[in-house]
Amino acid sequence: MDVMKILQFVDQAIFESTGKHLDDVQRAVVTGAYEGETYNEIGEKNHFNKSHVGEVGGNLWKLLSEALGEDIKKTNCRSALERLYIQSFDNCSSCHINGEHNVYNPVTFHNTNQRGQGSNTNIESPSIYHDLILAPKIIKFHNRETELQTLSNWIVNQNISLISVLGLSGIGKTTLVKRFVDLNLEQFEVIIWKNLKFPKSLDLLVDDLLKTCQQEAKYTLDDKLNQLFAIFTQKRCLIILDDVQNIFITDQLTGQYQAEYKDYQKFFTMITETEHQSNIILISQEKCAEMHSLDQQLYPIKCLELSGLNDTSILDNTGLNNQDDWLTLIQLYEGNPTYLKDITSLIQDVYDGEVAEFLAENSLIISQNLQSHFNDFFNRLSSIEQQITLELSKLDQSISREDLKQKLPLSSVDFVNGLQSLQQRYLVTKIKEDKILFKLSPVFREYLRITV
Repeated sequence: MDVMKILQFVDQAIFESTGKHLDDVQRAVVTGAYEGETYNEIGEKNHFNKSHVGEVGGNLWKLLSEALGEDIKKTNCRSALERLYIQSFDNCSSCHINGEHNVYNPVTFHNTNQRGQGSNTNIESPSIYHDLILAPKIIKFHNRETELQTLSNWIVNQNISLISVLGLSGIGKTTLVKRFVDLNLEQFEVIIWKNLKFPKSLDLLVDDLLKTCQQEAKYTLDDKLNQLFAIFTQKRCLIILDDVQNIFITDQLTGQYQAEYKDYQKFFTMITETEHQSNIILISQEKCAEMHSLDQQLYPIKCLELSGLNDTSILDNTGLNNQDDWLTLIQLYEGNPTYLKDITSLIQDVYDGEVAEFLAENSLIISQNLQSHFNDFFNRLSSIEQQITLELSKLDQSISREDLKQKLPLSSVDFVNGLQSLQQRYLVTKIKEDKILFKLSPVFREYLRITV
């Protein structure tokens, strides 16, 4: 059985009992125990203190035993949770435990501490369709409470139809959205997570969405879209599309659709122009044209742009020394968790975890993994963007638009469009001082200096 389904089951049980969702350590304990790992292995794998993991585990099994009315321990948790999970389907005739999607009725837990001994209360509710097979497992969630609250407000309170979560690769977009989903499972009748790393045509994607909702797809794409929007109107749905940048053309300015994915543009436009009660989140490294609006008060569109983290807790339990230097290291690598994960490994291997010795090199080191990552990124850029970034990489200071334009053999149209596109890829930042200045990402700048 999929461990993510068990996690959802346990999270709902704990929430019903305590009013709180599982935290990162508890989620790691459930996942590890379900997969037969020891507390030491769970701690080492997830960079948690091993004794703390054991203490959290002991308390968690007590809470679960009270919530589910059965003695649950680490040694029997897999068999007990699977059995209780399956029993929750007793009133559902259309569930698929090991199928391609997860379809289930919400589970009602009876907490005797809250509802009295022997309560037989049962809440009838409509079928809920959740397909989170492609959603990632989140072990750590760092200091994004403000962004999480913004996302929650847009979706739960304002019911914004189309939201883009945007930013550089590795900045934490997917983690943020998954955290929102984990905390709001009960808000939606349909939740479907799809990844476009290897994108399908819109026709096949809509087939998948309809299949999850147990509807037989009609023949034409227009008819299928009508079916889908009827569901969006009748049910509160949340659809997440991750890695949306892969439907755009490489070697061109940002946000231009590949020919075989042009129908997505129509789909995104329909989401904002059709009356319904559902929400679609696009996770992308590039902003698509549909996210631009003359008046955001009139159109149900929002963009959440993520910048780097400035929180030393990112490096907790990594084995790094010299904690006083951690913030300097984080700022050097722009607070990007993926960059820091790679550099942490390098510091452990070469500097035996001594951050001070690494910083004493007095240079921004680009590891082999980061070079490979940036090679792919650079090759996505248009020739205009490549020219602009190469010129910016020669500069240590920010530069005005006028001064930068004078250094480049580009027409005014190409230059302005290229500069806008680089901002929409989050490679170039606009700085407002006495006059407007532009700055290239320092990590990407160093990559260009040593490789191109």
